[in-house]
Amino acid sequence: MKIYISGAITGHDEEAVLSKFGKAFLALKEKGHSLMSPDSLVNFKGFEHEDYMHICYAMIDVCDAIYMLKDWQTSRGARMELQYAADYQKQIFYEDEETREKNFPIIYGHPDTKCLETKL
Repeated sequence: MKIYISGAITGHDEEAVLSKFGKAFLALKEKGHSLMSPDSLVNFKGFEHEDYMHICYAMIDVCDAIYMLKDWQTSRGARMELQYAADYQKQIFYEDEETREKNFPIIYGHPDTKCLETKL
């Protein structure tokens, strides 16, 4: 399965960001998944948040699912990515099931199907 990893990046220590995304990447890779991750963008400085989000949405477009790291709720971008993934009917996985919000994401425009939230 092709999975996009989502979590807090902006305003966090670069080394800590690379470490947490790296750990998730390795754990999911061991299970045989192909992965995309926004931490690959940390070396590209000087762009606006919206620029990064445009790239992240393109990554989500080519994936089957999104994997929410346990700090996703603290990130505006990760919340936007989760909503985007739900809008495009991607499967949703959580590193920590306790972070799942009952009323989020909001599922728009898909009356015949529902967003697939499941355990990985």
